[in-house]
Amino acid sequence: MSPFTEAELLAKIPSQLFINGQWIDGSSGKTIDVLDPSTGKVIKTIADASPEDGIRALDSAVSAQEEWAATPPRVRGELLRKAFDLVQERKEEFALLMTLEMGKPLAEAMGEVNYGSEFLRWFAEEAVRINGRYGSNPEGSGRAFVTYLPVGPCFLITPWNFPLAMATRKIAPALAAGCTVVIKPATLTPLTTLYFVKILEEVGVPRGVVNVFTTSTSSAVSNPIIVDKRLRKLSFTGSTGVGQSLMRLATENVLRTSMELGGNAPFLVFEDADLDKAVDGAMAAKFRNIGQACTAANRFIVHESIAPEFAARVTERVKAMKIGRGTEENVSIGPLIDHKAVAKAHELVQDALSKGATLETGGHIIAGDGSFFEPTVITGVKPGSEILTEEIFGPVLSITTFSTEEEGIRIANDTEYGLVGYVFTEDFKRGQRLIEKLQTGMMGLNAGVISNASAPFGGVKMSGLGREGGAEGIYEYLSPKYTMTPNPFI
Repeated sequence: MSPFTEAELLAKIPSQLFINGQWIDGSSGKTIDVLDPSTGKVIKTIADASPEDGIRALDSAVSAQEEWAATPPRVRGELLRKAFDLVQERKEEFALLMTLEMGKPLAEAMGEVNYGSEFLRWFAEEAVRINGRYGSNPEGSGRAFVTYLPVGPCFLITPWNFPLAMATRKIAPALAAGCTVVIKPATLTPLTTLYFVKILEEVGVPRGVVNVFTTSTSSAVSNPIIVDKRLRKLSFTGSTGVGQSLMRLATENVLRTSMELGGNAPFLVFEDADLDKAVDGAMAAKFRNIGQACTAANRFIVHESIAPEFAARVTERVKAMKIGRGTEENVSIGPLIDHKAVAKAHELVQDALSKGATLETGGHIIAGDGSFFEPTVITGVKPGSEILTEEIFGPVLSITTFSTEEEGIRIANDTEYGLVGYVFTEDFKRGQRLIEKLQTGMMGLNAGVISNASAPFGGVKMSGLGREGGAEGIYEYLSPKYTMTPNPFI
């Protein structure tokens, strides 16, 4: 049993903007209601930032940049490590908070606390490993120095589906690299980020280094920041369409950009796959976070010889899933983020059925104030179905079949997206071939969950550019500087 009530937890969460080391009301006096998607009820009311507030946040980041960049890497790393320890100390609070504002089951929210906090520990260690190089040029006429310097003030825009991990995955490498930040969390799930920024304040991150605002008018507040010449980096996680719009704005001042955009992940199951592993992987890759993840398996492409058995096994597992509020015991499917998400999932299923697919289980909207949709399995999905081209972002597992390795690869790559793919096969050589042939930035080989703070997360094609996490992640916030001095070296 939790040592605190929901009301006690929510009372601890800031409701204001955090600018230049102070919690302040928005200048317009307007507010935003944050809803519990399982009930549709308001759980907290927070400040709604104006464009003027956004520029004030950037002013603060710009003012703090020089001093923060000069702060020793060890000091920056130790602050991140302290933040890791404090998040872990309050993991029950963070988990419940995410369940309340986003809907995911409490056990999954606890998993996100562990995953999200690992970015703090990882980049606390990477802060002291920013290396350059030195050596003679090939002609022997000079010596070259390559050093890495902080990019400068950064604007970070996070989505609603992983409220803690998306914030730490951006803030941690930025701070480790010596960059100051302005962060805008999603309007639907801002509370976790507000609480995390409070943690950073508590551990002693200096005034102005981290600033946060929440707003119901994202473009009106964000666009002036992006076109401000003082901003040097934009990092965004969200839909491809919005990402493209932001990239167009970012060209005005040639900003460094990191874009983690949409996905349409294939889940390939070959005839030699271990079906126990494949079914376990399918359940994890599809239903984690109620299917609301850019890494969620979207298209299950199963060899025709094993498709009936695979479908029967996953259908049995899906039928046993418990639906309910994420705080309830043994719930595995919570609400979708809102009623629009429910309507989209339902429309995609109906479109597939109208084109010849078969409904094995689920497929219905659950009536009530909460935004619930039944976990669903559909088989025999036909080419031309919208569910094969659109990101589902819901608990819907759709199965289509293939007959040869070449056909399976062709179907998997037949998408404008390229974030992640999943491959299940016991043939080692085939697995190696797929590493090269699957057009994705990441791949799970006999694994249904691939995210890890030590790994470079990101995609190809319309799934974005740049990487978050891993040894590569900190360099998204650093610029290489080359210096040449002629021989003899002086």
